Amino acid sequence: MTGIISYFLYGVFYNSDKNYPSDILRFFYTLLLPVLWSGYTIGRKMVGNRIVRMDGKKVGIGTILLRVIVAGIAYALTLGIGLIVSAFMVGIREDQRAINDFIAQTYVTTNPPTKN
Repeated sequence: MTGIISYFLYGVFYNSDKNYPSDILRFFYTLLLPVLWSGYTIGRKMVGNRIVRMDGKKVGIGTILLRVIVAGIAYALTLGIGLIVSAFMVGIREDQRAINDFIAQTYVTTNPPTKN
């Protein structure tokens, strides 16, 4: 989503050589939107799934930091092999949890949030 915005604003979908304001937007979109919007991002809302903690509580900033940043570091340290393993885990495992889900103790569901 932020890549599309960047393309319309700057004519570039992604450029690792230069930082754009949309990079800051991407950072906050990835970390804050799921916290503020019950596990949804715009893309997840469109396809009808959301991130949920294993204990059923709302995801918090700590959970999302674990899911995005710590898992990203794990994927980078394994030179992308962890990402490939995660893709196989989602395809093979019955619960479809990937490495980032195990790190953050989350799962992805199509169930809507409950009204408390």
